[in-house]
Amino acid sequence: MKDSLPIEHLYYTESSLEKILGNLDKVRQNIFPNLSEEKDLLEQSFPSVCLIGLGRCGSNIALDVATLVYNSRNHYLNELEYQDQLAQEREFKPMRWIKNHLPLDSGNGDNPVFLIEPVVLVGDLDKDIAGRIKYSSQAGRQKFLDEYKKLQLMDLSEVHAGGAGNAPILGQYLAKIILNKETASFRNEDWRHIHSYLVDSCGIKANQSRLYFYIFSAGGGTGSGMASEFGLAQQFSYLSKTFDYQVSPSNQPDKRDSFVFEPIFTSGICILPNISGSSIEVSEALHINAGRLLCKYLSEEWDFSYNVERESNDTPEDVMKRIRPWNSMMLISNDIMRYVEQEESDNGKDIDVNTMEKYANQYISQQIFNILTAQAVTTDYDENYFRRAGIDISETVRLDANDLFMSMAGPVAVAYAESVVNKSVNDDVDIDELFFRSIDLPHFNRDTQAIEGISILPIESQRYKQSLKKYQDSQYNAEELNDLHFFKHCSSVISIISLPKDYKLSFMDLNKLKVHINKLFPNTTLKRYALVIGASANLSLTTLVAKSPCLSDDFLTLVVAYIKRCFAKEEYRYNDDIDQAILRFITQDEFKPEELQEFLWEFENPAKILDTNWYAIKPMYEKKYRELIGEADKFVSINDIRLDFKNVENAIKYLREIYRHRISKTNILSLDNDAGGVIHLSPGLHSIEPVAESK
Repeated sequence: MKDSLPIEHLYYTESSLEKILGNLDKVRQNIFPNLSEEKDLLEQSFPSVCLIGLGRCGSNIALDVATLVYNSRNHYLNELEYQDQLAQEREFKPMRWIKNHLPLDSGNGDNPVFLIEPVVLVGDLDKDIAGRIKYSSQAGRQKFLDEYKKLQLMDLSEVHAGGAGNAPILGQYLAKIILNKETASFRNEDWRHIHSYLVDSCGIKANQSRLYFYIFSAGGGTGSGMASEFGLAQQFSYLSKTFDYQVSPSNQPDKRDSFVFEPIFTSGICILPNISGSSIEVSEALHINAGRLLCKYLSEEWDFSYNVERESNDTPEDVMKRIRPWNSMMLISNDIMRYVEQEESDNGKDIDVNTMEKYANQYISQQIFNILTAQAVTTDYDENYFRRAGIDISETVRLDANDLFMSMAGPVAVAYAESVVNKSVNDDVDIDELFFRSIDLPHFNRDTQAIEGISILPIESQRYKQSLKKYQDSQYNAEELNDLHFFKHCSSVISIISLPKDYKLSFMDLNKLKVHINKLFPNTTLKRYALVIGASANLSLTTLVAKSPCLSDDFLTLVVAYIKRCFAKEEYRYNDDIDQAILRFITQDEFKPEELQEFLWEFENPAKILDTNWYAIKPMYEKKYRELIGEADKFVSINDIRLDFKNVENAIKYLREIYRHRISKTNILSLDNDAGGVIHLSPGLHSIEPVAESK
């Protein structure tokens, strides 16, 4: 990086290319231990996808996904001795889904199966993360840990071994210590290698991983605090290379040490806490923690993408001060998973929170699977996969990292459904019903063992149920739904259609899906489609909805809960004044920040969610920072990472921007005298309004 590039962040980035390449080779040796020849090892590409599970919830989900991939591969490779162990896991619903989702009949070598194996990094501030994973009671876990070498543990216990105490600001501060500290000073050498893979080398030629998914719970302390900090460090390293114009010549013929880099796409996968329920009482701290994360992310996204108050000529230092942690943040609500349990349970009131979490984990696993298959490159698959499966990859339409980078930003929701198909009959699927199930309240599909529905409700559940019923009763007249902000203000959608091998989706059915999307999302600037063939036994539809989910009831509720608790002046903390004011600030034509200032203090007060003395805790952690970093000029106070009034203001500006999103309908211009100059396209498909006689 150029010495003249001003640095606001203090993230440590390894500057020696030789050391980065050496560290990458160590990671490569760990995840491909069977490659003994150095030449073969250097030619082995990293998987294109990396999952980073942070905190207890995030690490559990990342492990679930890795376990599903590992087990499906074992089936495919005819490891029959594993059948008995899988039989014991029938009650583990994500495993049930994968067994039904994929044709795992080991007797038929021609069956297609999901074989992409991502790199999986799991980390927690809990000292015993390795023990928690190793001694899990899940059947077959030990065998999985021994054999799935692409799973790497991030043991960070030498920095802190006691968790973040359900306080995201502490999780964030501890992550800063980890990421600001020179990797060579860690006793654990594995961290130096992992850091080079995740941070130092992202986007360069020697590291072929291009998609990074950060999985975490928004309501906790460790995952919620650490995830965005890790994402920011990665973005900082990547953008630093963007503005480094120095080119060092390489004498090596393969240019392996080249810093010529490619776009990467990073996404947070964020599990939001449940907000309401007849028999579920949720800790208020979970709402506040999640609201802090969402407010912080919207503020960063506003600064990065929309802030027109900056100078017209962005200098590199300005951009580096306004980085965002991820390209997008996928939202999965724990709250909506209770509808699945209500449907499955004889007594809908007796809902177990742990069961809800398992449903949420399964739903996330399904979405990761579908996103991975939509962008996977051929090197991600077993070398015999396409030959044995008889798949013509020329028929697929995939999304690469650049496609996602350009077409999906900000908060994102997921709509999902799948159907069993009869390969001998290609018109046995009701496409209208499939699309409806994808946007319905979450529910369990007994035919496929999949959880279907939308990941975060557009509006309150009972009102949404009524709107859906009108939509269905009107033969899918989109006017019943598309006026909801969730659909009306969506800027872009990505639809991933996954088909079994030898099943042909008719042009008419594909067109039906596109018509549904066009009508339901009337103001989308960009629509993208991916067609995946042969990676699933069922027909499935995944639709990613960008930006507008931040206008959903749940999202706004969590953000305002945090603002009221941690920013509000005393007289406004327990009434509805701030609630009404923020709704007004979002919807009114003009927003005056000074009106917001009447309600809020300048900085957040972390003490408002801790049942202890914040002013006694603060110096303990700052002393830890001074001792571990050891350089006075690199000291960061906890006060410096507090969110401030500007963050809240920026978050509201982002919400205002999305609330006003619309598109300009294209007019046909004609020089023909009879056309009258401008022809306005009518709302109907491919039809033109009659041209009025020119006066």
